[in-house]
This record gives sequence, structure tokens and C-alpha cells, in this order.
Amino acid sequence: MLREILPPTECPSCGGELTSVNDLFYCYSSNCSAQKQKKIEHFAKTLKIKGLGPATIEKLNITDFDEVYMCDEEILCEIIGEKLGTKLYSEISNSASAPLDLVLPAFGIHLIGKTATKKLSETVTYLHEINADTCERAGLGPKATESLCGWLKKEWYGFYDGCLPFDMKFTPPGVLPVPMDRGVVCITGKLKSFKTKAQAGTALVNLGYIVKTSLTKDVTLLVNESGIESAKTKQARDSGVEIITDLQSYLEKKYGTTQVD
Repeated sequence: MLREILPPTECPSCGGELTSVNDLFYCYSSNCSAQKQKKIEHFAKTLKIKGLGPATIEKLNITDFDEVYMCDEEILCEIIGEKLGTKLYSEISNSASAPLDLVLPAFGIHLIGKTATKKLSETVTYLHEINADTCERAGLGPKATESLCGWLKKEWYGFYDGCLPFDMKFTPPGVLPVPMDRGVVCITGKLKSFKTKAQAGTALVNLGYIVKTSLTKDVTLLVNESGIESAKTKQARDSGVEIITDLQSYLEKKYGTTQVD
């Protein structure tokens, strides 16, 4: 005797109610752990953050975009090992200089992928210039416009604005971004002028520096705010590398800011 197979009604991950769309079932719960995991995976893959895969995301318990940039190098090394931790920290710091061309599709906004982003980049320069009018001028359809503007209002301005390190600026049409190379920086020990090494790394990358986690031959600046005469500090001094004891003051004095306009 055949038994009737009933479709699922609850999400196997969070227990939330499933919605049927064209004979497929979706969970739209904002508290669904599976959805959070997948959106971070998509974010890391789009921004090409090597080492931030599903297993690592789960180990680090990252559930939102801002938490990626709250990762401290020491904590990363403690959880996933020194070698993998230092590499991942460098990848995360370097991703902070990504243009809006890459960042916007990374958020996984419904109907806003590479094509829609390219259209927008030919109409506006900064994220805050995006609205219903500029979306229409860019050639986005009504549904894509509604999706993007709704995300901006609820998600970006409601939470992420100020929590993420990006300048949220498109690369001008026909112009390739010119990388600034003001030097190579290595940070050792705990910081006092920045809350985390990730924040310091973001500021340095945005100002055109390359951030490394080890004292390689090409390092031009060593940041040591702890005052501890570490092996790295001694090696840097012997090699003639400039040692910075207050990174924030150094950047503000040299550039007038710790952020790129």
C-alpha cells in the first residue's frame, strides 16, 4: 500500500516555517543558522578571502559580515592554528580595500549581482548615492530596485553603516584601480591605539600599505606598541626597519587621518 509523502513544513536547521515557491521550499527566518553560514561563505568567496571556508566559519562562529573584521590575529591563531591564523588575518585585512564593485554583490542582496552592480557603477560613485531614482537611471528593473533600496534602508543604514571597513566606492568606468604602495608593515604584540589588529590592518591597507604577519625582508615598518623587546623588534632594529610605538598618531601625523577619503 502506497503511503502519502507529505512535504516538509519546518526548516531542518532552525525549525522555522518553510515557504513553497514553484514547488521548492525556502526558509526565510532571519535566525536560521544555515542561512547565516551560507551568506558568510558567499561573502568570503566573492571577496576572495582565502581560508575563510565553511569549516573555518563554523569554528570561528562567524554569523554576520561585521564579525569577519572583528577577528583578532591572536584569537585566529589560537582557534585554527598559528600558520592558518596569520594567513587568514592577512587575507581579511587585505580584503578591506575591496571596491564597491566587489563588495555590493558579496552581500547576497536578492537580484543584485554583478550585472546590476556594473550598471550602478556607471551611474553613481558611492553607495549613499543609490536610491530609486539612480537605480532607474542605471537601468535596474522595479523588483531589483525595490530589493536594493529595501536592503539599504533595513540592513545597511539600519546596522552595517559604520561597522564595516570598506569605503563603499565604485571604481570609475574604464579606470583600473591604481594600488598605492607606501610600504610593508608588520604588527607585533598587542595594540593600544586600535581596538584590534584587524582594525589597524584595515586602516593601513586603506592608506596604501601592505600588511604582513611576519617580519620578511621587504618590511619597512614594524609596529610595536607594547614596549616589549620581542625577537621581531630586535631583528627589525638590527635591520634598520623603522619601529612605530603609536600607530594611530603616526598615521594621523603623516596623513592627517587613519582613513582614506
